[in-house]
Amino acid sequence: MVFNEGNKFLEIEKFRLFGLEIGPIVIAWYAVLILTGAMVAMVLAIREGKKIGVNKDFVIDTVLYGIPISVIGARLYYVIFAWDYYKDNPIDALKIYEGGLAIHGAVIFAVIWGYYFSKRRKVEFLRAIDLAAPGFLIAQGIGRWGNFMNQEAHGGKVPGATLVEQVEYLTKVGIPKFVIDRMYINGAYMHPTFFYEFLWNLCGFTLMLILRRTKYLYVGDLGLVYMMWYSFGRCIIEEMRTDSLYLGHTGIRVAQLISGLMFVSGAVILILRHYYKWNPKYYYKLLEENRGEVNE
Repeated sequence: MVFNEGNKFLEIEKFRLFGLEIGPIVIAWYAVLILTGAMVAMVLAIREGKKIGVNKDFVIDTVLYGIPISVIGARLYYVIFAWDYYKDNPIDALKIYEGGLAIHGAVIFAVIWGYYFSKRRKVEFLRAIDLAAPGFLIAQGIGRWGNFMNQEAHGGKVPGATLVEQVEYLTKVGIPKFVIDRMYINGAYMHPTFFYEFLWNLCGFTLMLILRRTKYLYVGDLGLVYMMWYSFGRCIIEEMRTDSLYLGHTGIRVAQLISGLMFVSGAVILILRHYYKWNPKYYYKLLEENRGEVNE
């Protein structure tokens, strides 16, 4: 189930929700792709962790425990902002297989978990943030292909009075044919907003990899870059979507509100941090200090 603009639930056919069936076992495409994204992020973090003095056991344990914690956060966040429905249907709050996860909830719970676990393992939290931030973006980007499989998280109808004109519009803006074909829903072609977000996250991921090899980045800055980059793109893309959660009956999209707050917070902290030189430990110096050392 997902929310549309009228805060009504829409039923989605089973074949859109589930990908693999092995006897009585049904494996959701969304789960497969989220786990794939998490594993890619973990491998990247392990490789970079060796270069900044963070051992792989910390990274692996953080991810393995963090995945279920993040899923709980994503579901709880969704339920809270869809309370008008769940207060009368509390059992449905447990039916995660019917859909209803919010990335902001996952990120909030992941950060809280990361802070706690860093303190417990005596790993500098800001280093953990630098390892996690690029991974968050690439994992979210990969996870968005679950929306592709489910034909969800799309936008409204693309411009064009006929189907031919709609296909021509999507083709001209560079959307691959296999994505266009999947976006034919209810008699029209829809904006593949999941694909827009995938590309945005991929660009942000690439930018982060470049930034952390420059001589301007403080340890921990990548977390702020993540807040700004993802939030800016999400604010724009969310405006196109037809399944947004709304803040009560205000007409305010929750994702845009949270993203706006995240962007402003990240920008202000980043500017003030560098202006007043708060904890000015440069990332490139950390790399130099740990060059040649591998902590297993």
